[in-house]
Formats: sequence, structure tokens, C-alpha cells
Amino acid sequence: MASLNDWVAGARPRTLPNAVVPVMVGTGVAISDGGAVWWRALVALAVALLLQIGVNYANDYSDGVRGTDDERVGPMRLVGSKRATPRQVLLAALGSFGLAAVAGLSLVLATRAWWVLLVGAAAIAAAWFYTGGKTPYGYRALGELAVFVFFGLVPVVGTTYVQVEHISWLAVAASVPVGLLSCSMLVVNNLRDVNTDGQVGKRTLAVVLGAERTRTLYTACLVVPFVIALALVPWAPFTALTVLAAPLAVPPVKLVRNGATGPALISALQQTGKLQLAFGLLFTIGLAITL
Repeated sequence: MASLNDWVAGARPRTLPNAVVPVMVGTGVAISDGGAVWWRALVALAVALLLQIGVNYANDYSDGVRGTDDERVGPMRLVGSKRATPRQVLLAALGSFGLAAVAGLSLVLATRAWWVLLVGAAAIAAAWFYTGGKTPYGYRALGELAVFVFFGLVPVVGTTYVQVEHISWLAVAASVPVGLLSCSMLVVNNLRDVNTDGQVGKRTLAVVLGAERTRTLYTACLVVPFVIALALVPWAPFTALTVLAAPLAVPPVKLVRNGATGPALISALQQTGKLQLAFGLLFTIGLAITL
């Protein structure tokens, strides 16, 4: 039987910056627009965290029942390790999605923007069908695109919208570096598993591109966010603060570019998470400060 620590590990806490950073950045844009509503920001954060945890459990379940986690390089999986039954993990995923839906509904009621329900439903569907269903898109090299949309564009713009109640061009622009950094987490994760994924027929983007091109893609996902943050300086001068996070990009880029494989890339994943948080915090501050 899985312990509490097993369930926490199964939720993959190192991936939670993917949920936290977009909400921070979206709130930074809302502050610059003079319309931050803190309770709505906190509810948006709860929705994002619950969706992230839900997708982690859903992936654990779907990959586990397919057997693609039987020979795993990365962190422990509940079903693959047989520490929890598939049914238990499925219920954990559905429970997380249900709680996210309830929290999201409160934002819909507050803004009366009923179309947000469709966005929320699309986010839950994307979370499930990443590895769930008969034709999971995560097995067809579309995972990074979905991450860019649902851990970049949607949460940044959505967090801003539920607070200021209009779509801001700055929120759309700010979502691009956030989405790319979220993608970098998946890219390095899939690079780590490229050999085992290919053997079980899981055609991630890393499998399709090959290891060397995936290393180039990872580097671009870390470099381009800084370029975009600096490009926003004419409208939000303090986004230049993000350069302070640049030194954190050096170790994981070196590790990846020097050909690290398998377990050695777990360190790169951890370092990428730290970079994502540091960049997100500095970017949020830079967006929030207005002259």
C-alpha cells in the first residue's frame, strides 16, 4: 500500500512550478493593469496546482496500465512500481480534476464569463488525453505544443482575465516565455527517457527529433524567454530584471549540451525547475512595476 510520501512523490512536486509560474506572471500583468484581485489570483493558483497534480496522476495511471513505466529511468511512478493500484491512482486523478473544476467554477461565477467553462473543460481534456484514451497525443509528439498552450498561454492570459476582465496583449506576450520554460521541463524529461520511450512505441517529440536535435530545442526553450523579456522592456522596463536569472540557465544547458543521458538528466530537470521559478518571480516583479 502506498504511503503518504509515495502519494506526494507521485504528484511529482518538482513539476509544480509549471502551475505556479503562469499564475504569478498573469497576476503581475493584472497588477500593471491596476486590477489585481487577490482572492481570484489565489483561486486561479489552486486551479492550476490541482490540474498539474491531476495530470501527473493521470499520466501515472495511463502509462502504468500500458506498461510503458515498467522500465523507468526517472522518478517513482505509483502504478509502475505497484505501490498503488491503477484504480486508486485513477481516482486521485479524477478527484484532482473535480476539485479544479469546482474552484474554476467560482471564477466563472465571479466574472460571468461563461466561455471560461469551455477553456476549463479543454484544459481537463488535454490533461487526460496526454497519455489517456486510445490515441494519446503525448505519444504522437504533440506534448510540447499542449504544454505551451495549457501551461503558458491559457493560464497566464486566464489569470489576468479573471482579475481585470479583459484580454491584455501584454498577457499574451508574457505567456510566450512562460510557455517555453514549461516546455523545457517536458523536453528534458523526454530527452531523459528517449531510449526507453522509443522501445515501447511512445513517440514523444524527443523520439521523433532524436537526441541531438532535442538538445538544441531544450537550449532554445531556455534562451528565447530571456530574449522576449528584454524585447518587452519598451513597455515594461523592469522585465530586464530577468537577466538576473540567466546564470541559473548555464548549468542545465551545459549538462544537456555535453551529452548527458538517462539518470544524469534528472539533475538538469531539477535545475530547470529552479530557473523557471527564478525567471517567473523576476518576470512577475518586472511586469508589476509601472512607472
